[in-house]
Amino acid sequence: MRLDRFIGHHTQQSKKAVRLLLVKGRVKVFGEVVMDGLLEVTEFCRVELDEVTLQDRKALYMMLHKPAGYLSATSDPNLPTVMEVIESQGEEKLHIGGRLDLDTTGLLLLTNDGNWSRRITEPGLKKPKVYLVDTTDPITPEYGDLFESGVYLEYEDLTTQPAQLEILEERQARLTIYEGRYRQVKRMFWRFKNKVTALHRESMGEIVLDPALAVGESRALTKEEVESV
Repeated sequence: MRLDRFIGHHTQQSKKAVRLLLVKGRVKVFGEVVMDGLLEVTEFCRVELDEVTLQDRKALYMMLHKPAGYLSATSDPNLPTVMEVIESQGEEKLHIGGRLDLDTTGLLLLTNDGNWSRRITEPGLKKPKVYLVDTTDPITPEYGDLFESGVYLEYEDLTTQPAQLEILEERQARLTIYEGRYRQVKRMFWRFKNKVTALHRESMGEIVLDPALAVGESRALTKEEVESV
């Protein structure tokens, strides 16, 4: 929203009155006097009028080492959710950027910034998501060939974007995908009738799960991690 419209909305003053407030230097954004009414104001800009704060909402960006058995949801009447695990952020409402299945572990990102979470989950931006995968049966090179060419998903009637497979052990591999479709990794391996027995997300984009975080622990993202998105 433009600053002049923001001021008008919060003070119920006329356009002319708002222009006078700006010209007289009575409006500050992040502590600096701003006279340009065309300045774009986001939901996380601190805006003051005559030293009275009109908006001062802090943007929050968290990573959680998600444990198995917790639902990637803000609430659920039957199952425990990740919100019961992450450290309290007061009254601020967080949402999840890139959900994980109930039994999947690893990197989960939470924020109150909707634009930011959309950027990291938007398939068109092709942000890599890296998973460590364990399976019931051996993983052979033909898996990588199929994943690279794309796997047809009948329910959505589409073919997945090319993915990269690195075989680590007979029944363990690292898979990099660029989408986040429903149970995608498990469905890709099931094309070979091979059941995924453990799934762990290691990274999203340039954000890597902090090895210092034990299962169930969380921390705020660094400035560099936030800006990488």
